Amino acid sequence: MIESLPIEDARKLVLLSQGLPPAKGKRNSQTATLAALERLGYVQIDTISVVERAHHHTLWNRNPRYKPEHLDQLVLNKKVFEYWSHAAAYLPFRDYRYTLPRKRSIAEGQLEHWYERDQPLMNKVLDRIRHEGPLMAKDFENAGKRIGEWRIKPAKRALESLFMEGKLMISRRKNFHKVYDLTERVLPSGVDTTIPDAEEYARFLITRFLKANGLGQASEIAYLLKGTKMLISRVLKDMVSSGELSQVKVADKIYHVFPEALKFLDQPMIRGKVNILSPFDNLVIQRKRLKALFGFDYLMECYLPESKRQFGYFVLPILWDGKLVARMDCKADRLESVLHIHHLVLESTIKDMDSFLEALLHELKSFMQFNHCSNLQLHKTAPTKIRTELARL
Repeated sequence: MIESLPIEDARKLVLLSQGLPPAKGKRNSQTATLAALERLGYVQIDTISVVERAHHHTLWNRNPRYKPEHLDQLVLNKKVFEYWSHAAAYLPFRDYRYTLPRKRSIAEGQLEHWYERDQPLMNKVLDRIRHEGPLMAKDFENAGKRIGEWRIKPAKRALESLFMEGKLMISRRKNFHKVYDLTERVLPSGVDTTIPDAEEYARFLITRFLKANGLGQASEIAYLLKGTKMLISRVLKDMVSSGELSQVKVADKIYHVFPEALKFLDQPMIRGKVNILSPFDNLVIQRKRLKALFGFDYLMECYLPESKRQFGYFVLPILWDGKLVARMDCKADRLESVLHIHHLVLESTIKDMDSFLEALLHELKSFMQFNHCSNLQLHKTAPTKIRTELARL
């Protein structure tokens, strides 16, 4: 029999699994950063820098002592590496072998990559790095036409193809530009490089998702992982039959969960704290899931024409008291040291407005510091009276 789980308990399970809000830790700050990344399984990398980039922002929300140099140091210490999750991501090296099925599929042509293979150019690029050491795209001549919407030059496409099929890795970044090196020179000694079989790979995807997210469905686990849903569905069924997994009903949907994870519901959750989230935060990246579990209808509007945006260019979801209760379009002007809130929109579900606004202002101070801003400018709010209330507080 499948037991029903109240939506409030489902949200609590998800948030505690995600490490939101973060509990006070005793680890040093860099160790706490690695622990947060290992807990999440990945953090998505994004180039948008309207506020601090997504990978930094996501980790800061799990470790308030986080500093951007933590990731650089973890990469240099060979604790963390870059590859693909559902998108470009930082991953813990403990999970390295589970990137190998994708790499093999790309190398063998079973999985399409977005760049057409230019094997002669790839060979030349690989040979240069083998003999000269780590190189960036700008170290190669811009020979030939740039192709495609993003106008990526041929050498960059070759580098990315070699990276995606596993012959190159990112040894570090310099001013956010990738530095490529041979995989064998980047891998730490002793790392497991055996390729998991299909079932083992599916079990890894299931376990990683459920540990990080509390509960999940096959479609969520297989999110943007082409060709995995059927296998994941079969392995989920096997794991339920063996008792490794349980099923719970939340509203009208069936989710999978590790039985031991339900013990999280006996733990208290930190109340009263606001978290200003990245649009690429692990909690919010799957919009259909977010709406089903948190009732929050969220869209990344930066990819829309300005005339079609409802809330703004880069809108940050705001978590408070176990619910997503607001969204904030903002931009950090680092030259002027000003955080501009272009549009702050509150949901109608907020019951205790004074407590929320006080918690928001408290978190904004930390968020300003994280974004190297010392001043705040609030331009527009909905409802409009909130602007007066914030000024009073």
